Amino acid sequence: MSAAPRRPFPLVPRRRFVGVRFGQHRSPRRGQGDEVAGTRPYRPGDRRTWIDWRASARLSAARGADEFVVREFFADTAPRVAIVVDRRPRMQLYGPPLPWLDKSAAVDAAVEAIGRATAAEGGDLAYAEHPRWIAPAPPAGVLGLLHAARTAHHAPAARSLEGSLDLLVRRAASFPAGTFVFVLSDFIDAARPQAWVKLRGLGWDVVPVVVQDPTWEQSFPAVGGVLLPIADPETGETRALALSRRETRARAAANGERLQGILDSFARLGFDSILIGSSDPAEIAWCFQRWAERRRRLRRRSA
Repeated sequence: MSAAPRRPFPLVPRRRFVGVRFGQHRSPRRGQGDEVAGTRPYRPGDRRTWIDWRASARLSAARGADEFVVREFFADTAPRVAIVVDRRPRMQLYGPPLPWLDKSAAVDAAVEAIGRATAAEGGDLAYAEHPRWIAPAPPAGVLGLLHAARTAHHAPAARSLEGSLDLLVRRAASFPAGTFVFVLSDFIDAARPQAWVKLRGLGWDVVPVVVQDPTWEQSFPAVGGVLLPIADPETGETRALALSRRETRARAAANGERLQGILDSFARLGFDSILIGSSDPAEIAWCFQRWAERRRRLRRRSA
């Protein structure tokens, strides 16, 4: 794996009506920006750089007098981004020194990547992790609060993803249509379908970030005949389990079908998912870069 990209990944809107690029997003109102909205007659106080000299020359020639036309621009608006995090006990599985996916570290790295992307576009960031809520603010401050909380080594409480989603939904008035909502979870029995339908109805750009271990959740290893220690994510209790080769193949197939079902269900809702199977920040950064590139290709095709 190569080094992490030097620049944060771009926030590419799914729907073209949202604007050009976030950070230079087109607003419905006129103002200072880069994208031309139209022209109008010159008014005292207008900048000389706004004058459309060719249009002014044509109008002056037609009317036989000096007439000036200025360009109007769509106002640039900064993006609003919200991160919703699932911290249920099963999201704490496979921590160090185990060799499998450290989901908690993967989530933290993804949050950092999203925060850097938001900062690069000049936007505000909100954070929902039931019961914690951080209102929209500059990303550096939000990430600083989260880092301080992590280093305090607070024991994780039993949280629910639906509770985190509800924290955001209750404040929907602060998040306009087109707001990026990154939801980080393994999405295994995480929330009822009604929760996702509600999010879609708010017109947000919902991006599920699916964090699953490639070995035990996206698939299942060929460990037939081996006595496995199985941990209950809720209680932490372990028990020994022996599976046959047929049972391990069945579990691998079932886990693969479950993952595909999760991705398909989000696709039907119009959500563009990102799949993460590593806690390495460089690899996670590339996952987000590929997501942005995929969106750009789709937008070019639809243009």
